[in-house]
Amino acid sequence: MAQLPQHHVIENVLQSKMRGKVTYQGNLLASTTLQLTYVKPYDHPSGKGYQRPVDNKRCNDFAMYLSKGENALFTPILLNAESHWVFAPYDKNRPTFGRLLCKNKASLMDGQHRLGGIKRYTQDTNSELQVPFLAFHYLDEDEEIQLFDAINTKAKGIGSSLSRYLKRGVDDNSWIATELIINGDSPFHFIGTLTGKRNAGKHVTLQNLYKILDILFKSPEVSQLTKEKKLMLAVVFFNCIKENYNKEWLDYKNYRLTHIVCLNAFAFAGAKLFLNIVRQSSKHTPYEEITKNIKKIRGIDWSSDGPLKYIKGISGSKSLAADMISMF
Repeated sequence: MAQLPQHHVIENVLQSKMRGKVTYQGNLLASTTLQLTYVKPYDHPSGKGYQRPVDNKRCNDFAMYLSKGENALFTPILLNAESHWVFAPYDKNRPTFGRLLCKNKASLMDGQHRLGGIKRYTQDTNSELQVPFLAFHYLDEDEEIQLFDAINTKAKGIGSSLSRYLKRGVDDNSWIATELIINGDSPFHFIGTLTGKRNAGKHVTLQNLYKILDILFKSPEVSQLTKEKKLMLAVVFFNCIKENYNKEWLDYKNYRLTHIVCLNAFAFAGAKLFLNIVRQSSKHTPYEEITKNIKKIRGIDWSSDGPLKYIKGISGSKSLAADMISMF
């Protein structure tokens, strides 16, 4: 919850219901909207954040769109008032038309980039702008996340990586993929991105890891393991790869080791290895078994200009995996 320095009143508001939820519709000045709203970032310490980082290009593009004048229409922003906005009708004979008393800020669920563009436009032009809004009187944190996910995955798309991140509490592979990025002991910690936005050094997305894990834990015997056990196997497996090919792991430009086609190949080979580990009551620990087999593939040339230069897609991954399995 974000505090307001003082209460604020919004006039000319319509109260209604949507699927049993009380909602408010109205307009705010741009400067007031910025004061009355706050954002819950995806990495909030509470674990209940969900908003992606702001893309400044999208904000600037929207500001340019607004500069077209009266034809630059846009949809209302979506808010969760978290029960801190109280409605009072003007007239008992018209109970759905009145004012809102805002005691604290509302959570901005949808419209982050629109507001960013509006802020840029009003500052550059030294002007004000009416911002339409639709506010729910109250949604709990999980309802808020679910609505955000539904709006953005079924409408304009938040990206599959952030969607996987939001499902980490109910889906094992989403949780494991997230842990592989945020856990400092994971080899993906410094090369993975939670939100799907790649940048220098971070070229493996959460969605990439999700697909890798889907391959790695495909067999029924392995899939039934606890998520903690599967996370341990994944960390050991990929750490072993990194330890044996540390230079190649850290150099994305000159080596193909951490390119998705090769990581998928490791997943196909690892799936076979994990199945053998689960099926056999070996004297060796999973760590010893994985280490022993990974050392057997040290003859592969991972350089970008080497034999793997032209492998592509799942067929290329399966072909490379077959070569690895033959070495185990």
